[in-house]
Amino acid sequence: MQAVYPVLFTKTEDCILVEVPDLEVLTEGKDMKNAIDMARDAMELMCVTLEDHEKDIPKPSDTLDITKGTFSDDGETILSYVDIDSGEYRRKIDTKAVRKNVTIPSWLNYEAEHAGINISRVLQEALMNVLGVQRNF
Repeated sequence: MQAVYPVLFTKTEDCILVEVPDLEVLTEGKDMKNAIDMARDAMELMCVTLEDHEKDIPKPSDTLDITKGTFSDDGETILSYVDIDSGEYRRKIDTKAVRKNVTIPSWLNYEAEHAGINISRVLQEALMNVLGVQRNF
C-alpha cells in the first residue's frame, strides 16, 4: 500500500516530537530529517502490522480535520506530509526464507541440475518479474 499521510512535527528544546493522528503513531527524532525517517518507519510498521492482522488501514484524513496534536503545547508544531510504501518496507524487513514445494517434470530437473541452475533463485526471479517487484537489499 502506498499513501501520503499528514504528520504533526513539534519542535522542542531537545528533539522533534512526531504524531500521525490517522495511524495513532507517536515517535520522535533528533532533527527534522531523523524525525521524518522515524515517522516513515513507524507508519510503515503500523501498516504492515495491520495488514498482517487483516485489519483495515485508516485512510489519510483531510488536513482541515487536524486542528491540534498531542504535543501542541510542548513547542512549535507544523503540519507536513510523509509518504509510505508498506510493500517496499515489507521487502526490506521480511527477508526470511519460506520453504515451498514445487513440482517440475523429472527431465526438466535433470537439465537444470546438469546446467548448474539454482531452481529456487530462478523461481524467485520469475515471481518478482511476474509481480513487478524488486528486491530492495
